Amino acid sequence: MSKTVGTIWNEALEFIKDNVDEQCYDTWFSPIKPIKIQGTVLTVQVPSKFFYEYLEENYISLLKAAITKGLGEGAKLVYSIVMENSYDNSTPPTMKLPSSGRKKHRPQSVNMPVALTNEKSIKNPFVIPGLQKLNIDSQLNPNYTFDNFIEGDCNRLARSAGMAVGKSPGGTSFNPLMLYGGVGLGKTHLAHAIGVEIKDNYPEKTVLYVSAEKFTQQFIDSIRNNSKNDFVHFYQMIDVLIIDDVQSFSGKEKTQDVFFEIFNHLHQNGKQIILTSDRAPVELQGMEQRLLSRFKWGLSADLQKPGLETRVAILGKKLYNDGIEVDQEIVEFIAYSINSNVRELEGALISILAQSSLNKKQITMELVKSMVDKFVKSTTREISIDFIQKVVCDYFDMPLELLKSKTRKREIVQARQLSMYFSKQLTKNSLASIGQQCGNKDHATVLHACRTVNNLKETDKRFKTYVEDLQKRLTLA
Repeated sequence: MSKTVGTIWNEALEFIKDNVDEQCYDTWFSPIKPIKIQGTVLTVQVPSKFFYEYLEENYISLLKAAITKGLGEGAKLVYSIVMENSYDNSTPPTMKLPSSGRKKHRPQSVNMPVALTNEKSIKNPFVIPGLQKLNIDSQLNPNYTFDNFIEGDCNRLARSAGMAVGKSPGGTSFNPLMLYGGVGLGKTHLAHAIGVEIKDNYPEKTVLYVSAEKFTQQFIDSIRNNSKNDFVHFYQMIDVLIIDDVQSFSGKEKTQDVFFEIFNHLHQNGKQIILTSDRAPVELQGMEQRLLSRFKWGLSADLQKPGLETRVAILGKKLYNDGIEVDQEIVEFIAYSINSNVRELEGALISILAQSSLNKKQITMELVKSMVDKFVKSTTREISIDFIQKVVCDYFDMPLELLKSKTRKREIVQARQLSMYFSKQLTKNSLASIGQQCGNKDHATVLHACRTVNNLKETDKRFKTYVEDLQKRLTLA
């Protein structure tokens, strides 16, 4: 009896599980769906061209070995790519691409909407007299590299995508690459690291890092000096454009118009665009829809708060680079106590090292506890999603596991919705991040939860009491 496509693929997944770690498996192999088998050819569905390229780049040998076990020698893999987030497509476009078996493979001929790729090379007609392209300063910080950017579950996708862009700027399907997340989580560091990597690999390319605020000010100056054309032409000459804190464009219509013009020119000519934002594209307010749609053409990758293990690794790396030895117990205490973001974590460590050096004191647990206590009190305490969930669970006397479960019981659903509502109100987390921490829900579920809570507190007196009680507990905590 011949095996079904599902059986073949499940056997392949078991083999893959034994050869990669759990996080890698969840990120790169769980989303793959088996479609059909024809002879020794297995067709699988992946969610994006980026996904396909990453698998071909990093796991082709493993995939080949996995399907050979089930289909025998001569087994072949074909990818069916369904781009579910393609803009303005009611029916998602699909592509069928054969597995190349070559590490540096990039498909040269693929039928895709122009919004996703444009393979026609358009010669830049704009030249500013006397402007030497090679004289453009990249504005990159050479200290921000991939080597000193600690990878963890909180940033693995963003870092992987960034490294791929660093190897092949403008040559992957994630253009633009948008990095988003809260304050101090490493967006700017990662953006610089990509630029530094590109300059190392392609010295001839012109890379430019600029904040959105500085871009806006330059644009205003160009209008004042009647040199708008020179401003536009300058940016259209860039090979890799990195715009930091793009949310600053919100509400600035003229700036958005000129950036839209520059964006289109760069994208159509295969130039790489990298953006950072403190929130996901779907949450950006005051942005023109046509610009938002372009932000979604490539890949949006979020950076979340680092877990305990990642915080320990960050501190360990910094201490190692500074040539300082500290007991592991002390490092773990600092990492456990400072959990808001990477910037504050490193700030606390610098304060401790400075206190030790200036007063010629050894770094002891007593000194660290004293410094951490002062540091935590002097910084604005940000309520976390974990804390909100704990307060809600205590209020309704239910275990946290039940809150995050898939049960549809009314009282559990309401508690879950209240957690999402207050997480949206009291934290800076993105909707996607809130949903993930509230039972792996998507951003649409979080929006629905917020609307439901707002409606119920207006129509249900008992529910209104829940909201008011929880509000007091959270704001007084």
